[in-house]
Amino acid sequence: MEDQKKTNKELLAKGVKTLAMALGAIGLGPIVVYNAFMNKEHPLFLAVLIPGILIMLLAIFLILKGLNLILKSFFD
Repeated sequence: MEDQKKTNKELLAKGVKTLAMALGAIGLGPIVVYNAFMNKEHPLFLAVLIPGILIMLLAIFLILKGLNLILKSFFD
């Protein structure tokens, strides 16, 4: 029989935590962008829109990083 590799549980936990952090950004980003577009005439329109877009990009990054960590825990 071949020696089966075990799942790296520490790396798996780190990946799950990263995905959990992404949940906050997934919810917050669209809310901030929506509020920015509801106040287009306000002088702080861009000051609210830009962080909202950055939060959404952060969510995408955290999702990809979390999935990468989880897959590494299974296959490395």
